[in-house]
Amino acid sequence: MAIFFKTQKDIEGLRVANKIVAQTLDYVGDFLSNGMSLLEVDKKIDDFIRQHGAEPAFKGLYGFPNASCLSLNEVVIHGIPDERILKEGDILGVDIGTKIGGYFGDSARTFPIGKISKQDEDVIACSKDALYFAIKNIKVGMYFKELSAKIEKFILDRGFVPLMGYCGHGIGKRPHEEPEILNYLEGKNAKVGPKIKNGMVFCIEPMICQKDGYPVVAADNWAVTSRDGLRTSHYEHCIAVFNNKVEILSQA
Repeated sequence: MAIFFKTQKDIEGLRVANKIVAQTLDYVGDFLSNGMSLLEVDKKIDDFIRQHGAEPAFKGLYGFPNASCLSLNEVVIHGIPDERILKEGDILGVDIGTKIGGYFGDSARTFPIGKISKQDEDVIACSKDALYFAIKNIKVGMYFKELSAKIEKFILDRGFVPLMGYCGHGIGKRPHEEPEILNYLEGKNAKVGPKIKNGMVFCIEPMICQKDGYPVVAADNWAVTSRDGLRTSHYEHCIAVFNNKVEILSQA
């Protein structure tokens, strides 16, 4: 499948969709608290997105039932909101997509619920810091695999491991496009495959496990945990490369 290059008009459309995602995540950070159910959180996200003129892009996507992926504690990604109640000391990954004007937005953050452990602070910081490290290192002409290798080294140097088998992705008028952007180097050669070029828009999303990055998919065929069963973290931004500049689209 080919990588779709974006025009200035496309970038504008993607900027609108991603700004709503960022505003929604800011809103989540304001209201999240212990005592809320995951379904309550999802309902507030759904309502906020619609109030801003967009559709929750994840709802119905590939059969996913809700507006947001809410990944609690040991769940890395793709958690389905349910009746579980947030408690002090939990950590919650919130992954949100929007669609407006034919364009998609996508971003994720992991939030602490009240006071959390130092280990949980560290695993959250690793995913967030790895994301911004990757963005800082994007250069036109570099191989995507070079970026993946840099992300992997950053994660390993922090004492954690990347989730295997899942990746960032292109985005545009479809929620998932080429290229796939792993958080680790697959194979030994980083200088092969597609290069980063002007006109590309893609999501980078470090998914952090503590000891074992082997994924375990739940019986619901959605929620992904690590084989070690420990707590995890996920951060994601949507990035545009245009006129030799890198722009984070998914910020308010």
